[in-house]
Amino acid sequence: MKRAQLQDIKRTGAEKLLAALPMPGHEGAAEAGWAREARAKARARFLEAGAPVKRDEYWKYTDPTALTSPLSVVGEAPAGPVEMLADAAMARFVNGRFLADQSTVPDGVALIPLSDALYQDLGIARTLFGVLEEAGQEKVARPLAALNTACATEGLVLQATGTATLHLAQDHGGEGVSLLHHLIRVETGAELTLIETGCSSNTVMEVDLAEGASFHHIRVQEGTREASATHLFARLGAEAAFKSFTLTADGAMTRNEVVIEFTGNDAQGHIAGAVLGRETSHIDNTVFVTHGAEQCESRQVFKNVLSDRSAAVFQGKIFVREGAQKTDGYQISQAVLLTDGAEFLVKPELEIYADDVACSHGSTTGALDETSLFYLRARGVPLKDAEAMLVAAFVDEAIAEIAEDDLADAMRAHVARWMDAR
Repeated sequence: MKRAQLQDIKRTGAEKLLAALPMPGHEGAAEAGWAREARAKARARFLEAGAPVKRDEYWKYTDPTALTSPLSVVGEAPAGPVEMLADAAMARFVNGRFLADQSTVPDGVALIPLSDALYQDLGIARTLFGVLEEAGQEKVARPLAALNTACATEGLVLQATGTATLHLAQDHGGEGVSLLHHLIRVETGAELTLIETGCSSNTVMEVDLAEGASFHHIRVQEGTREASATHLFARLGAEAAFKSFTLTADGAMTRNEVVIEFTGNDAQGHIAGAVLGRETSHIDNTVFVTHGAEQCESRQVFKNVLSDRSAAVFQGKIFVREGAQKTDGYQISQAVLLTDGAEFLVKPELEIYADDVACSHGSTTGALDETSLFYLRARGVPLKDAEAMLVAAFVDEAIAEIAEDDLADAMRAHVARWMDAR
């Protein structure tokens, strides 16, 4: 197929997706001018890139069809129970709708729904909405993120000025798509822990960290789920600290993209993940880290445990701009295949334009260590328990990236339950 023909197919797919989703706005009211302008730019980005197809470089391991079939917006649904991973305030969304009566705001945080902010001249929303998403398109097209900016009408606009913890609970049920778009600003010296559970069909989170700000992100995706795509874009100021950990277990198809950029010196950005796949689940973690400042540290640590005919993908890149000296970039992706039918696909990349850096990447795939299994079995440990112990030890390097001990222990408990249910 010629390139022009492929681009025509991609643009036609993009047009169908835009036509299937309602135009933003409600009850005849128009969004603020800045919001309409951001929408128009995102729409243009999406049409130019086209809907993703498997022939695209960053989709060759993951078929995006489940995410690009035109669907109507999902209807309303009752709010079920939420598993709390910590004693925290909660922002609740069900099928892309904000439930104010089930949401609370912690001290040290200002929070309003995106559906209100888009009609106001709110500084944080105006300076963030679509801005980091657009910057994240510099080296790699991310059309589904642009689609989200063009069409999403709900989410959070959050400003952290103190130390706070917030549970972001997102449920999706029924046929159709739900889109959420979150804007987060962590001010100088502030610290925000965000616990994210559940998912929507297409989620974008734009996170801006001021000088000396800290952001801890713990996300759990598990159980039976429709296909979903998440996009986390972060901008790190000087001496900022960013940590994100995602536990993804099962589900039809999950694509998680994390794009962070260092814009201030002496910042740290750590991205970690644990993948647990069985049956025919397909889980894709795609990470892009841009070092644009000096003396910054990035880590990518992903552990994958796969059985049956499940598949996991890791695509991780470290991009070091000219002048970003003293960069320390580290990337590791490893997989344990519990059955012969499981598959791990990996694409590590380094692109470096500075000469005083320490960057490395590595990847391994294999079965559980037979010697360790024999050692445990010889001491009376049943096979299932022995496998669970080895998997727990294998995954723990990623879990150890979580700063809060109680949340790290909660992730270990999730891994143990998943192994027990095999």
